Amino acid sequence: MASRLSDPAVELKVWNRSRVPEELPLRKRQVASVREAVVGADVVFSMLRDDDASRAVWDAAGGAIAAMRKGSIVVECSTLSPPRILELRAAAEAARLRWLEAPVVGSRPQAEAGALVFLAGGSSAVVEAVSPLLSRMGRVVHVGDSPAGAYAKLIVNALLGAQVAVLAELRGLAQRGDLELGVLAGALETLPVMSPAAKAALAGMLADSFAPLFPVELIEKDLRYAVAAAGSLETRLPVTECVQQVFQRAAASGLCYENLTAVAKLHRPA
Repeated sequence: MASRLSDPAVELKVWNRSRVPEELPLRKRQVASVREAVVGADVVFSMLRDDDASRAVWDAAGGAIAAMRKGSIVVECSTLSPPRILELRAAAEAARLRWLEAPVVGSRPQAEAGALVFLAGGSSAVVEAVSPLLSRMGRVVHVGDSPAGAYAKLIVNALLGAQVAVLAELRGLAQRGDLELGVLAGALETLPVMSPAAKAALAGMLADSFAPLFPVELIEKDLRYAVAAAGSLETRLPVTECVQQVFQRAAASGLCYENLTAVAKLHRPA
């Protein structure tokens, strides 16, 4: 994402919780602290792992909120829980910062191609103000006021996780039925039951390609946030909860850092 913003027209500073590798061009843009990254900035983009990482970077003593100039814009692109989004929004507004949440749909290939989708939650004025920068990285869908973006992103990831989990277990069923998986996949791809995401997931499973574009541990975290966001028993998400437990089991089986499609390994014949 930062690489898409890196051109002479944008004064870009980068800070990462771990050191940017020397071989990456953005290494030259890295500064020593989050405070150094945000001081004087008009817009600050954040892409972090989870609620805890968000609190550590934004809220802690010496964190980003305290260092930003009044009137500048916070753009939170992380996939966080709705309560955390509301907490961060309140802290930003109390500091007289302008606020936007913009969690992304897409992974590394989409980021590299500038083809991410930003599910923006916030005021139309702030969406308009940052759209020229967001459009360098992808396209913007304004889904409503915050925390609408967080809810939208959790819904998207729940749909993705459910498709991957059921494909993984049905792949195991096909193997037990002595079906030729390549032939089955070719047939499924012609049917309306297969989304583009499901096609890509199945192709990765059949190729035993599990490089971590979207690791098991992160989809499990997002599903857990979705289940928690449902709140009361009347609005609980029983299917999503079952899917979350599948990925939880995958993580406990040592698949944390593999791509979410590695859940297929749970269903290989003995």
